[in-house]
Amino acid sequence: MTVGSLRDAHLRIDLGALQHNIRAQKAQLPANSHILAVVKANAYGCGLDQVAHAALRAGVDGFCVAILDEALDLRNQGINDLALVLGITPVKFARRAAENGVSLAVGSVQWLKEYQELAQKYHIKQPLRVHLALDTGMGRIGFTDVQEFAEAVKLVEAPEFDFEGIFTHFATADSADQDYFHQQFARWQEFMAVVPDKPKYCHVANSAVGMWHHDEIVGNTVRMGMSMYGGNPSGRELQPTLALRPVMSLAARLTFVKQLRAGQSIGYGKTYTAKQDEWIGTLPIGYADGYSRAMQGFYVLINGQRCEIVGRICMDEMMVRLPEKLPEGTLAVFLGWSGDQTITTNDIADYSGTINYEVMTRMSRRLHRQYITKGQGFRY
Repeated sequence: MTVGSLRDAHLRIDLGALQHNIRAQKAQLPANSHILAVVKANAYGCGLDQVAHAALRAGVDGFCVAILDEALDLRNQGINDLALVLGITPVKFARRAAENGVSLAVGSVQWLKEYQELAQKYHIKQPLRVHLALDTGMGRIGFTDVQEFAEAVKLVEAPEFDFEGIFTHFATADSADQDYFHQQFARWQEFMAVVPDKPKYCHVANSAVGMWHHDEIVGNTVRMGMSMYGGNPSGRELQPTLALRPVMSLAARLTFVKQLRAGQSIGYGKTYTAKQDEWIGTLPIGYADGYSRAMQGFYVLINGQRCEIVGRICMDEMMVRLPEKLPEGTLAVFLGWSGDQTITTNDIADYSGTINYEVMTRMSRRLHRQYITKGQGFRY
């Protein structure tokens, strides 16, 4: 996809803040614990290559991705550390994983048997690294039957496999109500009771578990996702126990300023009509950049002041009401600090009826990403 490097709009990524967040999590964990950086979905919109290298410098042990292509992207960037595909990969593509030292999540005996046949048929010499996935209550992927899981544990002793890990995923670790979390944890313990020799990585901890349950988990690895990017995995329900620094900010400069007379309208559908004479500014960001059309009526920050988004957000542009006539080129902040005012991913999520994860991951590759290492989050 074309990157908009020749327009005055940018997504700023503070790699120093990202490294601060990793070190803050590491300091909270027992000695010899592992951190796997979750870099799926283009590193939550922050840029896979830059984020992965920065995370390595901060001391992570490897990476989690969603699909095999993302793991192969890491390999193409010269990163040969652990790369675990969290989703189920079709058996027919697993040979690529074995040949590139990529770890795959497996959730059925049938999958293991099919791969074993494939490996023998094509004389694949490199053992496939596997992490057995347990469905303890998420209902997404993984073994649900303890006996089938026990059979899988025996199967991965075969030379076609490198039994590298076991994991599960908690559905409510970021919730104030912990009943279901404890049910899932008890189920995890039932599964682990049939594993005579534990693999290197036993991971139940996502960002939420790593933040709010690190003292009670029985595992040695945290998959650090939203917290690594400085966001609260609970949204607003629970307060973070780490001093997180937001990694992502978004800003653009006014490309056009005009006066709107009382009675004149703005944008598609004529959804905004001025009640008095107003100054209107145009900004070169739209819903094709990942800034949702649902944000009409929200605001951006200009010189520390809130400026309402008026009219429908277009594919590539939007209009805002200015406090006065401002020069073209004036900076507008969509996400981050301006003066003593701030807009967070939670603010955007609340207004558009979603979660902070979606706000970050929908940021288009068309947005030019600027990388800094200040470590102070997203203050302009």
